[in-house]
Amino acid sequence: MKWMGRRESGNIEDRRSGGGGLALGGGLTAVIAVVFALLTGQNPLEFIGMTQQGASPTQGPGISTDVKDDPNSHFVAVVLAETEDVWDSVFRAQNLRYEKPVLTLFSGQVRSGCGAASSSTGPFYCPADSKVYIDLSFYDELKQRFGAPGDFAMAYVVAHEVGHHIQHLLGTTDKVDRMRGKVSDEELNALSVRLELQADFLAGVWAHHTQKKELLEAGDIEEALNAANAIGDDRLQMEAQGYVVPDAFTHGTSAQRMRWFKKGLETGDIRAGDTFAAGTL
Repeated sequence: MKWMGRRESGNIEDRRSGGGGLALGGGLTAVIAVVFALLTGQNPLEFIGMTQQGASPTQGPGISTDVKDDPNSHFVAVVLAETEDVWDSVFRAQNLRYEKPVLTLFSGQVRSGCGAASSSTGPFYCPADSKVYIDLSFYDELKQRFGAPGDFAMAYVVAHEVGHHIQHLLGTTDKVDRMRGKVSDEELNALSVRLELQADFLAGVWAHHTQKKELLEAGDIEEALNAANAIGDDRLQMEAQGYVVPDAFTHGTSAQRMRWFKKGLETGDIRAGDTFAAGTL
């Protein structure tokens, strides 16, 4: 991706130097629960809302863009800026106002408006405070453990989490949340899969518009698809336990994740990504 010298977002909150990260405590909710469930096989939506009652977003030390001598920080700041430009344009075309999320960099552990999390949680979006949280060490894991190197694989991760922000703004996340306790665990997991696949689709929509700006380089799309393939539920479950349990899926199979990303990439149309109405994922 052609990113050097491009605008960096000012909506970066750097908690890595201390003061913003807090000791672990409290529950995992919302999107944090989805990532946790991916590792445990538990139903992620059971956790949604558990800690939101009485909880308030934790204030960090303030937004800071002081990321000198840190290429990955500069990179995600550029990617976030590109998502801001694309989604602002998409929303304006529909007579809507795009509210920009904050991207919080942390190291080791962090407390968000959705509860506490650690680096093992992976990148996540918290709808309670409209922030994307990333420990940049995840990119080393993406390359070494998942075999998905490349800067556009990293960009895909940011774009996917921003996709969850889009869902929050449009009310999709709340609709899924309201189904908790009204449907079976299997149906809740199915809804989680559709939510995640739509975030993949939205990442593809962003890639479509970024490609039109001629910012992509040879191999970029393949890097994103490789990342989507590497973190499919079926592949992760097979690697972790030697067998696959479809009813425990939370994000979708590798094939599904790639398919919806490609659909967003090909159409560039947010209206084409209703995963909840799709008969086939």
